[in-house]
Amino acid sequence: MVALVLLPLPLLAAMAPAAFAGGGTRRWFGRGENQRADAQAAKDAAAAAFYELDTAQRDLRITIETITAVDDSPPARRAAEEYQGFGRRIDEVSHAYITAVDSHDLDRDDLDAGAAARARADLTRAKEELVRVKGELDRFEQGLGPLLQTAETQLARLAPAVERARQTLLAASNALDAARAQRLKADDLATRLAALAPELTKLNQGAGQHGVQDTIRRADDVRRKADAVRSEAERLPEKAAEIDKRLVSLRTRAQAITTRAGKVDPVLSELRRRYSAACWQDLQQVPEQAAQSVRQAEVKLREAQQARDEQRWADATSLLATVRALLNTTDEAVSAAGDRLQRLDSVSFDRQKEIERTRFAIRDAQRLAMAGRSTPDPRHAGPLDDAVARLDRAVAGLEGRHPDWWHFLTETEAVRQTAARVVQEIREARGGAGG
Repeated sequence: MVALVLLPLPLLAAMAPAAFAGGGTRRWFGRGENQRADAQAAKDAAAAAFYELDTAQRDLRITIETITAVDDSPPARRAAEEYQGFGRRIDEVSHAYITAVDSHDLDRDDLDAGAAARARADLTRAKEELVRVKGELDRFEQGLGPLLQTAETQLARLAPAVERARQTLLAASNALDAARAQRLKADDLATRLAALAPELTKLNQGAGQHGVQDTIRRADDVRRKADAVRSEAERLPEKAAEIDKRLVSLRTRAQAITTRAGKVDPVLSELRRRYSAACWQDLQQVPEQAAQSVRQAEVKLREAQQARDEQRWADATSLLATVRALLNTTDEAVSAAGDRLQRLDSVSFDRQKEIERTRFAIRDAQRLAMAGRSTPDPRHAGPLDDAVARLDRAVAGLEGRHPDWWHFLTETEAVRQTAARVVQEIREARGGAGG
C-alpha cells in the first residue's frame, strides 16, 4: 500500500495560524482593504478544504487497510490500486495548494489590489481542486461499503474465534487431567492435544503475521479438534464403566447359553424318536457348534478384559462386539431346536390350522389382484396359481406313515411369502399409477 504524501506536520502547524487567523489582528485600511479581505477569505476556505481532504484521505486509508487485511479477492485488490491512484491525485492538488499559499504573502503592507486579486484567484482555484478530489474520494469510499462490511464482519469474528479456541484447548487439558486423576491414561488423547500446540503458537502470533481469514480458519479448526478431545476425555470414565458392565453381562450370557445348550440333546432325542430324519437332521451339529462358539466367545472375553485393563478402549469395544455376535449366533442355533420341536408338535396335532392360514394369504392376494379388473394381470396370476399348486402338493405330501412335517412347514411359509410379495407389487404399481 502506498502511503499518500501530504504536507509535513511541522509545516501544517506553521501554516495553521496564518490559514485560520485571517493574517493576524492587524486592521486593513485603504484601497486594497476589500481585495485583501477577499484573498484572506479564499486562503481560509482553501485551508479548510485542504484539511477536509487530508481527513478524508486518512479515513479512507483505514478503510482500505481494513479491507486488504481480510480480503484478497480481485475487487479488494482493485480497490487498493484505485486508492493508490487517488494518492497521486491528492499529492498533485495538495502541491498546487501549497504552491498557491507560498506564492502570496497576504500580510505584506504594500500588497496592492492586483496582487490580492491574483492571490484570491489562485487560492480559489486550489480550493476548487481540493473540493473536487474530495468529492471523488467520498464517492469512491461509498462504493467500498459492501467490501468494508464483509471485512468488518470477518474482523469481528477474529478475536472471539481465537478466544474460543484457547478456552476449548484449556477445557480439553482440564478434562485430560480429570481423567488421569481417575487412573485413566488417555495417551492417544494426550497425543492429539499435543499436536495442536504449533497451531496455538500461530494463533498467538496473530492475524498480522498469518492473515485474518487463515487465523479464523485455524482457530475454528483448533477449537473443533480440541473439543473432540475434551468430549472423549470427559466420556472416558463412562466408557470404562460401560465396558466393565458389558464384560459382566456377556459372561453371564455365555454361561446361560452353555446351560441351554446342554438341553439340546434331549430335544434332539425327542425329535429323532417322533419325527422323520428330514425334520431334524440339519440340527444334529447344534450341540457341538454351540459348545465351540461359547468357547470362542470366552477366549474373546478374556482378550477384551486384558484390553480393558490396558485401557485399549477401541480394542476392548471391538472384541466385545465379536463376543456378542458369537453369542447371538449360538443363541439362535440353540433356540432353533426347541422351536422346531414345538412347531412340529403343533402342526402334527392340527395341520388344518396351517393350511387355512396359508389359503387365506393366497385368497387375500387373489382378491387384491382382481380388484377393479375382469381378468387378473398375468404377472400376478401366474405366481398365485403356482402358489395354490405348491400348497396342494405340500398337503398331499403329508399322506403316509412318516410325513415330512418340516418340509410341509417350509413349503407353507414359502407360499405365504409368495402371496405377500404379489400383494406388495400390486400396491406399489397402483400407488405409482395413482401418483
